[in-house]
Amino acid sequence: MESIGTIIMSEFSDFNDLSEFVIVVTRLLLAALLGGLLGFEREQRGKAAGIRTHMLVCMGATLFVLVPQQAGISDDGMSRVIQGVVAGIGFLCAGTIITRASDQEATGLTTAAGIWFTTAIGIAVGLGREQTAVLCTVLAWLVLYVVPFFSRSISRKNQ
Repeated sequence: MESIGTIIMSEFSDFNDLSEFVIVVTRLLLAALLGGLLGFEREQRGKAAGIRTHMLVCMGATLFVLVPQQAGISDDGMSRVIQGVVAGIGFLCAGTIITRASDQEATGLTTAAGIWFTTAIGIAVGLGREQTAVLCTVLAWLVLYVVPFFSRSISRKNQ
């Protein structure tokens, strides 16, 4: 009976030491925070992909990079993982884009781009590029919050 307990404990020992645990927790929490910041804007605008979706996408992208890193994957292998994540998220993004009956108007493009960008931020966090991820989140936030004020004023001037 004692050997079963040992086997079960060994199955739940992913971390070699406390520092590895802290790194994983920190990166996943940062991914949740950064994804949530971008999702907050989408949710405020009443879009289907809001806070929870962006948080999960960002954490998922981070996890897809973290696990292979923990396993000691090669750079070539990590490149394939990232390619798979980017290709896979494209399907989710495509689902947010809706073409209207007139085929002249599509909606959901900004949300799709936001999900795609949130994935990139999650990958950056997973790779340990936290400063880059925070900078990109700030820039994306500016695009989502500030640019609409300029585009509305330009639209008014053209009418």
